[in-house]
Amino acid sequence: MTRFADIPLGTRPRGRWAIAARWLVADTPSGRRLVRDGEVVIDGDTVIHAGNRFGGDVAARFDMGEALVAPGFVDLDALSDLDTTLLAYDNWPGERKGRVWPRSYVERGPYEMYTPGELAFQKRYAFAQLLLNGITTAAPIASLFYREWGETAAEFEAAARAAQDLGLRVWLGPAYRSGGMVVEADGRITAEFDEDRGLRGLAEAIAFAERWQGHGLVSPMLAPDRVETCTEPLLRRTMRAAEDLDCPVRLHMAQGMMELDTVRALHGRTAPDWLGGLGLLSPRLLAPHATVATPDDLRRYADAGVTVIHCPLVSARHGSALRSFRKLRDMGIRVAMGTDTAPPDMVLNMAVGMMMCRIAENDIAACTAAEFLDAATRDGAAALGRDDIGVLRAGGKADIAVFDLADPAMAPTIDPVQTLILGATGRVTRATIVDGRLSMRDGRVAGLDMAGARARAQAQFDGLRARYPDRTAGHPPVTEIFPPAYPPLDTQQT
Repeated sequence: MTRFADIPLGTRPRGRWAIAARWLVADTPSGRRLVRDGEVVIDGDTVIHAGNRFGGDVAARFDMGEALVAPGFVDLDALSDLDTTLLAYDNWPGERKGRVWPRSYVERGPYEMYTPGELAFQKRYAFAQLLLNGITTAAPIASLFYREWGETAAEFEAAARAAQDLGLRVWLGPAYRSGGMVVEADGRITAEFDEDRGLRGLAEAIAFAERWQGHGLVSPMLAPDRVETCTEPLLRRTMRAAEDLDCPVRLHMAQGMMELDTVRALHGRTAPDWLGGLGLLSPRLLAPHATVATPDDLRRYADAGVTVIHCPLVSARHGSALRSFRKLRDMGIRVAMGTDTAPPDMVLNMAVGMMMCRIAENDIAACTAAEFLDAATRDGAAALGRDDIGVLRAGGKADIAVFDLADPAMAPTIDPVQTLILGATGRVTRATIVDGRLSMRDGRVAGLDMAGARARAQAQFDGLRARYPDRTAGHPPVTEIFPPAYPPLDTQQT
């Protein structure tokens, strides 16, 4: 008899097969339900049963024991590089720490700080990290601070192949922009634009989207960078192209004070107000963060059907918060989830989100574990126009995460969903199944040596960090840009 541990990574068991567990989150015609001693049955890439014990024949049945089987997470702001925002955790302000280009760097000519091979590797490594955390669907995001300008179609061709190789469902599109922020010698931050370059980037993104429509695990997305780096013509053409391609658009806005100040200086209003006045807010639009959105901005989102991507962990790390998850949902705004940081731990992300919501509302009853699990699964899927992912039901895609509730570090189970989120770690993810294929099991990912990849990622990150002085105002040494938490011990001291 085949054991679950014997299923080759990256494959589907033959015939109909079943996963049984102490707990199952199932989507039924009456709504989402918790099933004790439940079972999910998979045939190819599709779930044919999710609920109580299956009465039909199966080729194999795998009992996962004291586990929670749930829909895989949908991460709409999923990190696809080595996270440079971690360097900002104790090192600020950003314009003095390489997160805004100085005039001297712009004049000498920005350059790519990674080779094409390094760019391809980091996406493969980041995709594997998503699978380790039960994320089955991702809309990747990466920093442009270390890029020459924007992302390229060539690197996204490699990213699409990586997603197919590893077994991750993705919405992909190279980020493009018409401008960037520059730190002047006197410390002022200004915006500079190159309209033609932005439009060339959009044209490349559209061509990529056209090539990858209808390719199974890979779907197209248009991804203009931050709203303060985009011009009206670029955004108008983006939304028009999205209609033609029938794909989502993700645009970071209402996410920080530098953006707020810049957009107000450029357009005399907030970013959601500006886009609303242009008629560019729509249900296609996915807007990460919304941490500096005004009440009027949120009403515009609600009226236009914009989805807010809530990234509580990265927001909290930077001292900001969505105010609040409860308020947005009560306004009728769809709230989906994104991790946008490393590690891409969606369970921890949900835990921080619940704490953030309750603090913002000063009310323990402001949110529930179920609402956050919904946001991290079916609400994210709905934002992508899909009702067959982010759910666990007959006819849905077999995108599944298995969480080990018997892990010694976990508290005794109260309720499996509440216990998982209270445990605040995705490290109890035992298996991730995408499209019926076993993509991750017990920390191993199909098609990647994780230990070797971790060492390579560290070396690549160290190399990037060493080049930070090139693009930091005043060009100070790395030790000044990123000082250690405590002074290093003098080797002469005893």
